[in-house]
Amino acid sequence: MIPKILVPIDDSPTAQRTIDTIIELKDRFSKQLTLLYVINNDQLAYRMIPEFQVEMVKENATRAGRHLLERADAKLKEAGFTNELMLEFGEPRDIITHTANVQEFQLLVIGRHEGGGEIRDVLFGSVANHVLHNARCPVLLF
Repeated sequence: MIPKILVPIDDSPTAQRTIDTIIELKDRFSKQLTLLYVINNDQLAYRMIPEFQVEMVKENATRAGRHLLERADAKLKEAGFTNELMLEFGEPRDIITHTANVQEFQLLVIGRHEGGGEIRDVLFGSVANHVLHNARCPVLLF
């Protein structure tokens, strides 16, 4: 049985390092991954955007998200991986955890952004910290 592995990504250097590390350790990973990019609805609902432009902003965010997924997909394919690409809308911490739990992934691989620190994580939380404590599957944190 091939383990289901979920890899949430964004446009951060941390996500890029996570992809690079997966490639470096490719002999230890299943060659089938699911890449997930979540478009944060809260960021799309910026109050200064006129109502008639919200749909255009959403379309641009979708296009940018697909491009990011395709770029990561190409890099991983070159290293021998086969990937499923997922693009979702919502709060990243909730969507990642929900996806991992509902679709019964066996492993979730996520990077932790630098510069947060323990105090910030306690006060505001981080996506990786939330996922670590709420996903039912093992979480590999880079």
